[in-house]
Amino acid sequence: MKRAGPSQRGSGQSPTDPGLLARPLDFISEDHLRERQICAEIDALVATDTFERTAGVAILRFLNEELGVHLRDEVEDLFPVLERRCTQEDSIDTVLGRIRVDRDQALSLLPRVREAIAGCLDCGGKLSATDREVLARFAAHVRRHLVAENAILLPIARARLTRGDLRRLSDHMRDRRGLPVGTGGVHAE
Repeated sequence: MKRAGPSQRGSGQSPTDPGLLARPLDFISEDHLRERQICAEIDALVATDTFERTAGVAILRFLNEELGVHLRDEVEDLFPVLERRCTQEDSIDTVLGRIRVDRDQALSLLPRVREAIAGCLDCGGKLSATDREVLARFAAHVRRHLVAENAILLPIARARLTRGDLRRLSDHMRDRRGLPVGTGGVHAE
């Protein structure tokens, strides 16, 4: 199969196109691009004295509407199937352990990130120094686990998962989003 080139990738500026669900690993890769874009938005908020309301709304919307579904895709479906399919030489337990540590550290900061951004949106205020530090730490943890997922986990998944695995992954991801399952057959990854 011909891999999507840079001109075919999304910008990360909006939620991932559900049409990609027929290629669940490509969909997850695009979700990662979206996460990186949100991290860039967080960095911009941290770096400026004024609070950019539009960015704050976009970040909060992502955190409240997209992030949880994406994490469920990985934790409930992708990670378990990789644990079943991988060989000992893949060291998948080590890779998943590293990803889980950074993900858990980011998630532990998530309530404070939401609170800081919502507070600025509600009151028209600025981020405090503490808020900036929390947002920066959150973005750093997200980026670290994305590096491991993109550089190690997804290539292993492309090598190890069967068409049946990909079909089930696609169906579960569709169901999680309230979309019909079993439609739009899985394409080779």
